[in-house]
Amino acid sequence: MLALTILGNNSAIPAFGRNPTAQILQTQDEAYLIDCGEGTQLQLSRYKVKRSKINHIFISHMHGDHYFGLIGLISSMGLTGRTADLHLHAPEQLQQILQLQLDAANNTLPFRLHFYRLGEEGIIYNGKKMTVECFKVSHRIDCWGFLFREKKNPRSIVPELVKSYEIPSSFYDALQQGYDYTNKKGTIIPNDELTIAANPAKSYAYCADTIYDESIAKKVHLVDLLYHEATYLKDLQQRAAERFHSTTVQAGAIAIKAGVKKLLIGHFSSKYEELDAFLTETAAVFPNTELALEGVCYKI
Repeated sequence: MLALTILGNNSAIPAFGRNPTAQILQTQDEAYLIDCGEGTQLQLSRYKVKRSKINHIFISHMHGDHYFGLIGLISSMGLTGRTADLHLHAPEQLQQILQLQLDAANNTLPFRLHFYRLGEEGIIYNGKKMTVECFKVSHRIDCWGFLFREKKNPRSIVPELVKSYEIPSSFYDALQQGYDYTNKKGTIIPNDELTIAANPAKSYAYCADTIYDESIAKKVHLVDLLYHEATYLKDLQQRAAERFHSTTVQAGAIAIKAGVKKLLIGHFSSKYEELDAFLTETAAVFPNTELALEGVCYKI
């Protein structure tokens, strides 16, 4: 199971109690930070997310509302005694900026910071239980989306049954991968009699900041949960285009074209105090839509 917690859902300027963009995607073992706007570490504390579980950070682009909180978070990790490696996936300009900030403060981190430059679409992280891909979106500067996919879970062995059939433990891995068992007499024991199918692997796509771009739908095809920005209501479609952002109905249109199961919308302009109209307009296009609300945990 994946769980997504929204730390910040506003666009460039904090307003009406809403913070700039940041999200945390959690598995049972790890947490992945997606963008790190101003105030992110305060939000992590507020919503009781353990910073020690964050080993990978993904920064979509070099607009400040998506990374201004990063140096503060990294510095705090050092001050609180972190020693585990930290992996940062981001545009190449960010490496120089972070180093300048650290050098200016004569600050040496007590952990190793690995920097991975975003430059080509494809897999950028391949872990034991998760893969992460990056893909280009269409914004005013180079900008990246991220696609998180759980790896297929192994089947669960039923202990009583494998013992009753006297199946050796050396064959357990094969059972978990779905293989049937053939005993010494040549009798085939079907796998589905010995194991239980695990929950299907889940997927989450984060589209960052983008103008309406139908090519994105192919890149996030059939994901379980899609986050797509909806900076403006539909009546400001022209302004959205001029500023390389999207509207409510455009986010809904991408969700339909991609065939996703559920849509989250966020990155709300600070010109709006109330958000109800965002949900109304988007749900009229794609009914299974929710607002990305700060502090809410969305299970995938």
